[in-house]
This record gives sequence, structure tokens and C-alpha cells, in this order.
Amino acid sequence: MAKSYETEHPIKSFGWAARDTSGVLSPFNFSRRLTGEKDVQFKVLYCGICHSDLHQLKNEWGNSKYPIVPGHEVVGVVTEVGGKVEKFKVGDKVGVGCMVGSCRECENCTADLENYCPRQIPTYNGYNSDGTLTFGGYSDIMVSDEHFVVHWPENLSMDAAPLLCAGITTYSPLKYFGLDKPGMHIGVVGLGGLGHMAVKFAKAFGTKVTVISTSANKKQEAIEHLGADSFLISRDPEQMQAATSTLDGIIDTVSAVHPILPLLSLLKSHGKLVMVGAPEKPVELPVFPLLMGRKLVAGSGIGGMKETQEMLDFAAKHNITPDVEVVPMDYVNTALERLLKSDVKYRFVLDIGNTLNKN
Repeated sequence: MAKSYETEHPIKSFGWAARDTSGVLSPFNFSRRLTGEKDVQFKVLYCGICHSDLHQLKNEWGNSKYPIVPGHEVVGVVTEVGGKVEKFKVGDKVGVGCMVGSCRECENCTADLENYCPRQIPTYNGYNSDGTLTFGGYSDIMVSDEHFVVHWPENLSMDAAPLLCAGITTYSPLKYFGLDKPGMHIGVVGLGGLGHMAVKFAKAFGTKVTVISTSANKKQEAIEHLGADSFLISRDPEQMQAATSTLDGIIDTVSAVHPILPLLSLLKSHGKLVMVGAPEKPVELPVFPLLMGRKLVAGSGIGGMKETQEMLDFAAKHNITPDVEVVPMDYVNTALERLLKSDVKYRFVLDIGNTLNKN
């Protein structure tokens, strides 16, 4: 079986893959399709490690297709373009995020919301239109339709790759739900890969930001390093009580099951609680607090291609980058173990360009 992945397409490729639910990654030879007329081929230089990579590698969402080459925060340099490519040329810095395809025809696609297309093709752990598995950015090269490739701004460090998932996942709901107006008061629940980006974007929009966390030891980091205005310990009833009805909106980035009720009490009337973390089990939604103030609980997932480019340009303009720890490829399994323990501030990024070696 392994041989077919090497020979199913003409272009030899190399990366690291997990073969089973152990989630352990090891070197993997496979192949990529030829650069089609609308395709961009690029050499991968950096790839972020996302928390969802952990879920997928261990089949915690029940939809994993092995072998898995993870990685959907991918930044590199164009090496080849198809004859009908209009937006890119060889040598351009580019990025690919969580998707490499969609139907391009449905209501979502025509509204620049490819991220909500029912036929979206994920960057890894999905199927290409020819039925072959998609393999992600823990690899030497990528080939993607130009529509799903973004320009990487010149003044943005290329190891800021997590903008392509953690960045857009927090930028999009702040914009869509109108939580980007100067003077608003926004809460951010959880201070990890997503949370720290939510704080940075919310501050750049000119809002007042309160970080809400179970860990008192994150207060100094939130306020002194990330520039949050205040900090709430969600397990402290007195602190939570004092902050009742003070927030216009909350971005909830926590991917573990946690109580929603205390968060709803922090919202003003017409306040919005937007979930961007993905707990494996259902969370309990108390309805009465929603009625008392016409409050909204919503969800949001990444962003369309147009908005992703807008987010990158905004990040470049305002010098917003994720806090990353850049690690070599052969450290990847250790990085995943540390990620599981939240032992990183706040995102690991693989230095693919310098450390992905076949030998």
C-alpha cells in the first residue's frame, strides 16, 4: 500500500506522517500532482502545529484517514506556476491555510465564504477531486489551486504561519459580529494559540480586552506581555460577579468542555458569545440567561480566502504576529506531547525549510 502513495502522482514529495491512532509521526515518501494550469507549486519553509493536528492524528474526531501528513498553517516560496495562474509568480512568498478546494459554485463560495462550503477540501485528511488523500504542510512541497493560496506580506516574518489558522479563526468572528469597534469591551476565554491571537487582534481594533482564564498564573502574561486591560479568574465567583454585564462580546477559544453559564453573565444585553474552540463533547447551553438580555451564542470557523488575505494584510500593517517556538522537524513528536500539556507559548512552528531531511 505504501508504494501507491509514492507513485499515485508524478511529483515525488517527502514529509512526516502518522500511520495509526498512536499519532506518532515518522518520515514518509509520497507524491504530489503535476502543477495544473491554475495551480501553484511551492517549497514549504514553515508550518505551524495546530491543536487540531493533535485531534486528527489520534482520530479524536472520528474522521481520520491514515496515513496523515498534517499541517494547515503553511508558508513557503513559489517554485512553479501553471499557465493560467494570474496572481502568483515564481519567487513569491505564499501561504496555504486550512483548505485547498471547494465547489466554487454554492451560495457560500460565491459570497467569499469557501470555509463554509459543504464540499470544502481540507488541506490534509481530506480527498482531492481525483479521490486521492490530501497531505498537508509537514512536507517539502505543496501544490494548490491558486484560489486557495494567499500572498504572504513582505514585512511579515514567515514563521508567523499560525496566522493562517489561529489568526483567521479569531479575526473573522471579531469582524463579522461587529466586535471590532474602538471602545468596545471584549472578553477572551483561554490564553493559548487562539486566545493570544484574539487578544492581539482585539487590541489592534481599539477595543478594551479582558482575558478570562482558569489559571491565575497567566495574569502577568496577559496584561504585561499581550497588552490585555484586565484579567478574570473564571473560577473566582467574586471576580466574576464584579464583572457582570460588562462585556460587549466574548471570543471563547477553549477546546475542552467548560461551563457556559458564567460567561453569559458577563455579557451586556445584546452581547455575543462566539465559540471558536472545538470541545469534543457537547457543552451545556442554559437558555434562560439568553432570554434575559437578548444574548447570542454563536460559532465561527476560519474565514474565506478574501478575508484571510485581508487578515494577513491587517497583521502586516499592525505588526501582529503569533508568539511562536520554532522547532526542527525531528522534534515534532516531542512538540505534540508538549502541546498536549499546553507547554508552549503559544504555538509551535516547524522549520521545514532548514530541517526536513530525507536521511
